[in-house]
Amino acid sequence: MQGAGSTVAPVPLSEIFSSIQGEGPYVGCRHLFIRFTGCNLSCRYCDTPRGEPPGCRVEVKPGTGSFVTIPNPLTPEEVAVLISGVDLGKYHAVSLTGGEPLLYPDFLRELIPLLRGARRGIYLETNGTLFGALESLLHLVDVIAMDVKLPSATGMQPLWEEHGRFLKAARKKEVFLKAVVVKGTPLDEVAVAAGMAEAAGVPLILQPVTAGEPGRLPAPGELLWLQSKALEVARDVRVIPQVHRFCGMR
Repeated sequence: MQGAGSTVAPVPLSEIFSSIQGEGPYVGCRHLFIRFTGCNLSCRYCDTPRGEPPGCRVEVKPGTGSFVTIPNPLTPEEVAVLISGVDLGKYHAVSLTGGEPLLYPDFLRELIPLLRGARRGIYLETNGTLFGALESLLHLVDVIAMDVKLPSATGMQPLWEEHGRFLKAARKKEVFLKAVVVKGTPLDEVAVAAGMAEAAGVPLILQPVTAGEPGRLPAPGELLWLQSKALEVARDVRVIPQVHRFCGMR
């Protein structure tokens, strides 16, 4: 059932919480995370629970691990009420994450205008495949953290064409590419990602896997070798792990 004032169907959310951004060039910045459920992909390393939870966990106080559960699904207005006590002026951005937020473009179109106030605006974390949905929302987002799904890490078929079309739209905003790498990631996969980053003039972040099988973590020498070779293709290639995990944060 639609909420009062809403013109879109409510959607299930997983969590709403405060933390530091743990990935990419804005590591350490304070973000308010709104985590959506569901994804159109199934990456081998994914640490996000599948399926629709009966309720959305909402953090009571930042960093305490204390949550209340609000029944799903939620309307855009209900989400706005849940974060109404948050001083967004102290936050770098509101991070729309998942899952895959772009599964819900109509919902986001109503939600995002209710989330204004963060210093850098709306930060979209996406798997970089739903280019049609992105194009319809591009005017509402400020920073795009776009995954490049390397087959060696995901266990899926290459998505180069989808990523290329997505990046063509995303580069109109501030965007960076993030590729999870594992032990044995082929150089040619990283080279393709580096070529995409260089052509778009955006940074490429190589992120060593931290979820899934511990034995898949690449050694320091392998990470530096991949970075070195990628730098022969692109000017800005960085190795950044999931920093929030070192701090015991979500």
